[in-house]
Amino acid sequence: MHRILVIITLLVLPVAMFGADAKAGQPIYDRACKSCHGADGTPNASLAKMLKVEIPDLKSSGVQGESDAALKGVVTDGKGKMKPVKNVSAAEADEVVAYVRSLKK
Repeated sequence: MHRILVIITLLVLPVAMFGADAKAGQPIYDRACKSCHGADGTPNASLAKMLKVEIPDLKSSGVQGESDAALKGVVTDGKGKMKPVKNVSAAEADEVVAYVRSLKK
């Protein structure tokens, strides 16, 4: 049991110490988020109109003002009409949040 805790600590500690990587988050974002949220965080207006939804601009102060945990929750749990993103792991969601932070206006 002790060995398992040591291994988990060694795997988790670097992420906690250094945080998520925006550069690593971009390909994940491109794969899982870009079709709706645009390459630069600007919503896909035609898709929003077709689906009759409001897609937030990820560069906006409203989105950027959210906590990392809240943004990760949107990815993993969904929000409003947005469904959870099933093909993104929790660790990948951290990277996506870091990438979204890099889009700030």
